[in-house]
Amino acid sequence: MSELVISLVLGVVAGLANLVGAAIVAARSWSRTLLAWFVGLGSGFMLATALTEMVPESLRLAPRSAPLGVLLGYFIVHFFEHTWPSHFHFGEETHLDQFLRQRTAYLALAGLLAHTFFDGVAIASGFLISPWLGLVIFGAVLLHNIPEGFTMASIMVAARRRRAAGLWSAGALGLSRLAGIVVMAATRRWVSYGLALSGGVTLYVAASDLIPEVNREPGWRMAAGVGSGVALVLVLRWIFLEG
Repeated sequence: MSELVISLVLGVVAGLANLVGAAIVAARSWSRTLLAWFVGLGSGFMLATALTEMVPESLRLAPRSAPLGVLLGYFIVHFFEHTWPSHFHFGEETHLDQFLRQRTAYLALAGLLAHTFFDGVAIASGFLISPWLGLVIFGAVLLHNIPEGFTMASIMVAARRRRAAGLWSAGALGLSRLAGIVVMAATRRWVSYGLALSGGVTLYVAASDLIPEVNREPGWRMAAGVGSGVALVLVLRWIFLEG
């Protein structure tokens, strides 16, 4: 199969994980402990993927422009998440008073749509470079998609929208990711820039969205979850590249 087909198939899988997170909200039966552990595992996996794979590979491909691309990708998500929408917690929305206005909820959706678009850019960029890089980036995306869908659905509920709106908004995140895949595949000559941008996005989501949420949870188990995510990347790297 071509890189585009593989990326699209895995993009659909990632979108289904968003819907699972939204369905958890709709069902009203979810485990905070399990969700928190997913956040910890995903943050460690994403952080290790960005720092050991995406950023170094982008520097190899474009030594001069990659640092600026990483910085720009980091700032893009910061802008969309913290300039347009009000502040929200990644994984669980608790500031109900800030999301009573439906307009604010839709602005939050716009911020996450920008994030998931670059998820798609990252997946496609990885497979255009090597199967290993594509798979490890997909793993990083997948691990945070359930909390991501949970976040978006809970924002819609906080805005007093019907629970079905949470499912539709999670579906929109999946479509945005597929759009990112198609755009990157169509502009494959710019893959080094796409990887640098998505590396900055991944670094932001791990370090500025997920790690702060981990720090809110007491106990050693969350730290172990982050460490497990980092270790998983290193083990997979050893198996696929050095084993």
